[in-house]
Amino acid sequence: MKRFRRHGQESHRDRIKQELYQFNKTVEHGFPHQPSALGFSPSLQLLAIGTRSGAIKLYGAPGVEFMGLHDENAAVTQIHFLPHLVELVTLLDDNSLHMWTLKAHKGVSELLEIGRFTLTGPPGAPPSVTRVTAVLAHSSGELLLLGTEGGHVFVVEVPGFRELEERNISLEIVTHSIPEEYGGRRSLEHVESLQENPANPQQVLIGYGRGLMVIWDLDCQSAVKHILATQPLESVWWTEDGLRVLSSHSDGSYCRWSVAGLDTQSEQEKSEVPYGHFPCKAISKVIHVTLVLFSPPLRSSPPFLLFSGGMPRASYGDRHCITVIHSKTHVALDFTSRIIDFFVIRDGPDQAGEPSALVVLVEEELVVIDLQTEGWPVIQTPYLVPLHCSAITCSHHVSAIPLKLWERVLSAGALQNTHYSKKPWPITGGLNLSPDPPQRDLLLTGHEDGTVRFWDASGVCLYPMYKLSTAGVFHTDADPNDNMNQCTEGEWPPFRKVGCFDPYSDDPRLGIQKIHLCKYSGYLTVAGTAGQILVLELNDESAEQAVEATVADLLQGQEGFRWKGHTRLEVREEPVLFPPGFQPFALVQCQPPAVVTALTLHSEWKLVAFGTSHGFGLYDYQQKNNVLVRCTLNPSDQLAMEGPLSRVKSIKKSLRQSFRRIRRSRVSLRKHHLQDANARLEAELAEMELAPVQRKIEARSSDDSFTGLVRTLYFADTFLSDSSHNTPSLWAGTNGGSVFAYQLRLPSVERRAEDLVTAHPAKEIQLMHRAPVVAILVMDGHGSPLPEPLEVAHDLARSPDMQGSHHLLVISEEQFKVFTLPKVSAKMKLKLTAIDGSRVRRVGVAWFGSSCSEDYGESGLTVLTNQGDLHVVSLPGVKMQVHHPCIRREDVSGIASCVFTKHGQGFYLISPSEFERFSLSARCVVEPRSLVEVPHQTPTSLSRAQPDGASEYRYEQPERSSARRVMEHALLNDESEYLRNPVDKLSPV
Repeated sequence: MKRFRRHGQESHRDRIKQELYQFNKTVEHGFPHQPSALGFSPSLQLLAIGTRSGAIKLYGAPGVEFMGLHDENAAVTQIHFLPHLVELVTLLDDNSLHMWTLKAHKGVSELLEIGRFTLTGPPGAPPSVTRVTAVLAHSSGELLLLGTEGGHVFVVEVPGFRELEERNISLEIVTHSIPEEYGGRRSLEHVESLQENPANPQQVLIGYGRGLMVIWDLDCQSAVKHILATQPLESVWWTEDGLRVLSSHSDGSYCRWSVAGLDTQSEQEKSEVPYGHFPCKAISKVIHVTLVLFSPPLRSSPPFLLFSGGMPRASYGDRHCITVIHSKTHVALDFTSRIIDFFVIRDGPDQAGEPSALVVLVEEELVVIDLQTEGWPVIQTPYLVPLHCSAITCSHHVSAIPLKLWERVLSAGALQNTHYSKKPWPITGGLNLSPDPPQRDLLLTGHEDGTVRFWDASGVCLYPMYKLSTAGVFHTDADPNDNMNQCTEGEWPPFRKVGCFDPYSDDPRLGIQKIHLCKYSGYLTVAGTAGQILVLELNDESAEQAVEATVADLLQGQEGFRWKGHTRLEVREEPVLFPPGFQPFALVQCQPPAVVTALTLHSEWKLVAFGTSHGFGLYDYQQKNNVLVRCTLNPSDQLAMEGPLSRVKSIKKSLRQSFRRIRRSRVSLRKHHLQDANARLEAELAEMELAPVQRKIEARSSDDSFTGLVRTLYFADTFLSDSSHNTPSLWAGTNGGSVFAYQLRLPSVERRAEDLVTAHPAKEIQLMHRAPVVAILVMDGHGSPLPEPLEVAHDLARSPDMQGSHHLLVISEEQFKVFTLPKVSAKMKLKLTAIDGSRVRRVGVAWFGSSCSEDYGESGLTVLTNQGDLHVVSLPGVKMQVHHPCIRREDVSGIASCVFTKHGQGFYLISPSEFERFSLSARCVVEPRSLVEVPHQTPTSLSRAQPDGASEYRYEQPERSSARRVMEHALLNDESEYLRNPVDKLSPV
């Protein structure tokens, strides 16, 4: 009977876990790492980016996002959408082709791979014969033309990837169709480009590496024209009227060719080297866009000419430029990193209207230029924002931001963005079906250049709201006149700096290491690499003020220590004009100027606590004076005096530590120690039988380095001296397993500005195994974590229970230990450390709401270990609830960057430019839910009146192939067998 009751209890616990906890990786925020290919569908209005790791990401209107990952760990080199369809083809650098589709399932679209294909040449043929260099997705939606390194063009039917051998265009056939003196003089080399005639889909232009271009008729299976260029070919563009072809070349020139008329050889109309006469780099891509207005009278607006590269090799060969020429305007857009690809978006259906935007993918960001507004300003991106404009050094998440603070931050950010275009985001594909965010969330990122960026993290898009710079408070090593991109009147080429990626920091000491924002008061504190702690308040107006520094001497005059690291930053003595937003009004400078390792703010008490590798301090930012300074430095710890930016290393100390570590971990198996070893083994086995996931914790030596480093700081109103009088307190935990508690005496509200705050030592705990203290938490009589400062005053949390005893939870890298207060006697513990040697790296307090009941929820600890595993530990019982692997254990930077939210979600860096978002909550999940429908406009009947010199045409779509019909039927009916093996299903019998 007892067994059945236990089973029922376990079933109830499992059901509660399912209602509260559910692990998902939900969305990736930021800019894709190492992009390698770009694609765009005018009919779907979707942008596609491929990466070197084999990922493919699709973006439409804000919130419309899809992601796929190739099984092969190979770079995506090309992306091509099939015209007027919801399918696209990717080419990888392993020469494989993959077909993807957006399939509707349960009301939302999913990106699925439905086929893969690799060209196979005749037996014994060299690999170059089938190495794909150019791809053309034909407007019929039924054919792919694949140009190869060997000069051949293969024709493949899609979606079945069936090679149509009778329609292939071999190099031999092309060679026989051109003048003998040209073909015999040199080899044609690889196929560089394939372009379809916009005015006649049955004509395709084949561009070869040596410079030859051939117009091939797919119906007649013959060449109808050839263009004999003398320079190696880089790219080809066929104008919309079908009358001209533009080619760009390796010598920095572009040429315009007339292909109208019946002559088999085209005439060159124009050849120009825009940035000659000195040797220039290749023009890698050229685009020529003309708006032809067919309403009487027939007229056309000035064309847009856009090309990448072409810069003078000696003077500007290192620039990454796209030149835009329109009428009398000529600008060389100078980008921050290497250009991957670019395209132009046009107004109107089927992209037949006026050019509206230039979209440029560079290695570190996506830039969109408004071509319809004077000055061609940049359009701010709602997604794909480069989080790593300057390297991210820390993160801080704040949930449920009050509306007033939210609007003030937005207003300050809007004043910084006046240089952006007012045009809406031009990529509008898909429908965003995600529900509105239930609350307003902020993600703050600290950066190496001393900036703090505020991001709207409420929904799928991580949107930039506001940027705070702390560099203006200090004198830095940067020269304000040192700007290599400054433009002067009449400069040639006419450079214009574009983009925000700037990885170079003026001074590495400016780097932000810790951030704490109080969402109720609007106070913000940030701490940096050189021991600087700034306290800022939100101001809607500009203000000119000087920021005075208060020095906190953490060594307190101890002799025998000499700081070998970087110097402190020099504070500006003169008043500084700060723009609207967060403005600094107080500054603490730690001495020595070591990295700030812990920071917390209590805006109700007007106090800031900070810690470094040498000690911790308490600062009263209302009266601008130090309340407490405590040195925690171990006398034997010389490494703490060197600093992270110092080149000086103590080799003897490092070697001594290494040998000591090896000696500690070595197990003695000698015969005279065998009995002791067996006794220890039996004790460990007995402990493992009681708690299978636990083992004894390895004690650390007090001589280990950085034992005085302060890992965590915590404010609490709790019981320290007796159980009847609660008092404000400050708790500090160190790397050596020490916990220090100080009782704070605060003046009354009326006397707060005059009387001093005092701090008195109250408690000190030394953990037996000296494991680093990661977090400290006090729970009230109900077992609930104490509310945040001002949370009760704003009626957003209930008052803590001050009748019963409180509990202190000390979380070390090894275990969770609960003590009673005020006696500080151990009550219970949970050892996390398992056989594989897990260590706690990150801890957060979260509220897990039930997915079945709006009124039910539980508090818990979200925990990340050095193995990359996520745990949820219940409160106040400190019992393990769920365990999920999340981050690769080798990804040290990803584990170090993790930040938890108050509602069971989290973020970590999967690359320098991308956050992965995850959720442990069954209720709070933020993920993209989008629908992309097949466009109504299809290529069934394309007819357009032509200007003089071009024949009228009408293109009727051919009968759909059997492969296309099978695929459409399978997608409509969700035939899983087809989706598992699409290529076999589509292959002809």
